[in-house]
Amino acid sequence: MSTGFAGTAGYIAGDELRAAVDVAVALERPLLVRGEPGTGKTLLAEAIAEALGMELLVWGVKSTTRAQDGLYVYDTVQRLYDSQFGEGDPSDIARYIRLGRLGEAFASPTRVVLLIDEVDKADLEFPNDLLWELDRMSFHIPETGRTVAAVQRPVVVVTSNAEKELPDAFLRRCVFHYIAFPGPEELEAIVRVHHPDLDESLLAAALEAFYVLRSFEGLQKRPSTSELIDWVQALVIGGVPAERVVAELPFLGVVLKTPLDVEMARRHLAVRARRVPRGT
Repeated sequence: MSTGFAGTAGYIAGDELRAAVDVAVALERPLLVRGEPGTGKTLLAEAIAEALGMELLVWGVKSTTRAQDGLYVYDTVQRLYDSQFGEGDPSDIARYIRLGRLGEAFASPTRVVLLIDEVDKADLEFPNDLLWELDRMSFHIPETGRTVAAVQRPVVVVTSNAEKELPDAFLRRCVFHYIAFPGPEELEAIVRVHHPDLDESLLAAALEAFYVLRSFEGLQKRPSTSELIDWVQALVIGGVPAERVVAELPFLGVVLKTPLDVEMARRHLAVRARRVPRGT
């Protein structure tokens, strides 16, 4: 049954996540991945495509996205333009049909990985509107009479930031996995992938300071793994010694992304500095 997904050189996957990927691929069901921003949900789809040797198609969902957009778009404006100005053959409707990402995944002669990214950004009905096509792996284009059916069922990865509750009917059809924020050992391994030659003491100090920052109550946006990786790079470029990292939290604008969060961190630093006697 197992596809043997074990992550990639650039993506470290835990045992439960690897198992979830294998089960979703074997059952040919969408893999629904939740977790706070920056925990690698989108990168997971890239890693699956790389590990399985498949093309990756990305459908980025926005608040205005409709399920129909993923199937196909009928470009009536271009057809009208062509009929008025004599460009092309407006009687050939097929020329004005553009497949969306879901349609491209179905029409592909080889199996692909389809990422439906941030599904909870769209209207509440959006996931339900996808169910019929995802179940049947085909759809009909009335304008041309064509039916697009999947030659091979794509590997579907759906990400969610848990901004909205998803419909029960949609959840029932998915293999679900929650990507928890990594612990210190896993996070150290992730940083090592991107900074293999990093000094041990600097890495230890950066991890300690990072978890201190994440522990602050009232943060608007907790720093994520990607921000830690950037922060470490800034510390290296800035030549910051390890002993200054926890004490001073330099380059806060790299790891915290809102003015209120930066100000809160500075207040915590000031309070801590008053508590620590000089010379210690």
